[in-house]
Amino acid sequence: MTEKIQTLRDNAAVRWLALLLLALAMFCSYIFMDILSPIKDLMQSTRGWDSTAFGTMQGAETFLNVFVFFLIFAGIILDKMGVRFTAVLSGAVMLIGGLIKYYAVSKAFMGSGVEAWFTNHLNYIPGFQELGVAPFYEGMPASAKVAAVGFMIFGCGVEMAGITVSRGIVKWFKGRETALAMGSEMALARLGVATCMIFSPFFAKLGGNIDVSRSVAFGVVLLCIALMMFIVYFFMDKKLDSQTGEAEEKDDPFKVSDIGKILSSGGFWLVALLCVLYYSAIFPFQKYAVNMLQCNLTLNPGEGFWAGSSVTIIQYLVMLVVAVCSFTSNFSKNKNAKVGLMILAVIALIVYCYMGYMRGTAETIFAVFPLLAVAITPILGNYVDHKGKAASMLMIGSLLLIICHLTFAFILPQFKGSAVGGVMVAYITILVLGASFSLVPAALWPSVPKLVDEKIIGSAYALIFWIQNIGLWLFPLLIGKVLDKTNPEIVASIAQVKADTSAAVASGLMTPEQAAEQVQAVAEQAAVQYDYTWPLVMLACLGVAALILGIVLKAVDKKQNLGLEQPNIVAEEVPAAE
Repeated sequence: MTEKIQTLRDNAAVRWLALLLLALAMFCSYIFMDILSPIKDLMQSTRGWDSTAFGTMQGAETFLNVFVFFLIFAGIILDKMGVRFTAVLSGAVMLIGGLIKYYAVSKAFMGSGVEAWFTNHLNYIPGFQELGVAPFYEGMPASAKVAAVGFMIFGCGVEMAGITVSRGIVKWFKGRETALAMGSEMALARLGVATCMIFSPFFAKLGGNIDVSRSVAFGVVLLCIALMMFIVYFFMDKKLDSQTGEAEEKDDPFKVSDIGKILSSGGFWLVALLCVLYYSAIFPFQKYAVNMLQCNLTLNPGEGFWAGSSVTIIQYLVMLVVAVCSFTSNFSKNKNAKVGLMILAVIALIVYCYMGYMRGTAETIFAVFPLLAVAITPILGNYVDHKGKAASMLMIGSLLLIICHLTFAFILPQFKGSAVGGVMVAYITILVLGASFSLVPAALWPSVPKLVDEKIIGSAYALIFWIQNIGLWLFPLLIGKVLDKTNPEIVASIAQVKADTSAAVASGLMTPEQAAEQVQAVAEQAAVQYDYTWPLVMLACLGVAALILGIVLKAVDKKQNLGLEQPNIVAEEVPAAE
């Protein structure tokens, strides 16, 4: 029998098209979020960003969400204005921030009046400076300051988009394939990380002429596409409301009175702290991971075909085969088809890893990070739904996180002289870290409704997101500071070269162009010589703290019967048609 079509939502093809629009928008935003992460070395050599400047800029993404509480305001806007308006607004805000960041790293900025103004200003921010949380500091390159301003604005838009997309999925899939829809959106968004890792360096080095602004321009084009996706969704959503005759669904707004109820829950605090500790060890790490691999691996850049631009496209297509086959295998009803898809995914993954080794680039090696997460996220989510064990999964995820960061810190450097051995250790560790990245979210987010009253669940999530953003602001900055503090010889060598070349220019022994080339050459060499041991140990310590909290949470769950180890789906008869 065919399903009777009453509204756009009842048409499976149309509602999945609505999901595709929202998911593509988030895919594009995730690419821009890490657009400079795989080219940290180029930012240092071409724009003079040391690790502190790079980390401060990267942490700026969540600055307004944390200290100006924009995350809370975004929830209020969504509640008052609805999904359609907020989706388009978030897309526009992301694009504005992206354009500012592009201008900051473009050649048009260099030598401009704007650069001169930012060099001489915003070196002291009253209040924030005393608290040690200022988004700028004296000596920070002007381009990094302006890029930070753009990233702050983008961060407001991307957080707004995140909560809006979740609401939109619920609206279109309520009573249908909601869990599958959310899992699919998350999987596509995470592929944005791999896409960024592959294409950001590709555009920066295109044609043999290094220009980091091309990478950001690529990201800005994608933000334009994201805005267009939201605009198309606007009209689809408006048509749906005209068919149903209903106003847009609105959750209860965030209320100050809710805070006391939420904060009185010990279980909530344990989950919230677990969230900030775990995500602070993952997302900030992504921003430095490529440079960490550059500093710890013996990479032999490929020649001929392996050095060409066409191999980038081919490798990306192979990556898509891995992602699509592994993800869809979870939903195949035919056992033979399921096994066939998994075998094809494994073969494609091996081919991808081989291509990454032959290309000899750190970014293509780290790009495998989200692939295992895409493959097993549906499995883990289904397990928690039907079997439970969320608290145990949180502990396992934290333990894997510790092992991976300590492997990067102490084992990977031991393979510095072995190209094959180092790459193999890197691939295995990155894939395991991706698995950990699936374990924790699959167990974490479904646990929150078990800890607070249903009427204030929106407020609870808003508080958790705000707490999470504190870590996402703080730790990129800390990693950069720790890198510079534990590698003083690199910082000193670059400073010395700058001083020597400045003196040579002043005395007429060197032209400004020659001086710039010499500084760039030294910075380029120094950018891949950092010792990442202590930043990685710091991230592993976050995992240790998360593991301890996981153990405490499991004990509290057992004592207070919170239900974290119980299935999300209580024992009910599942309809045969499902």
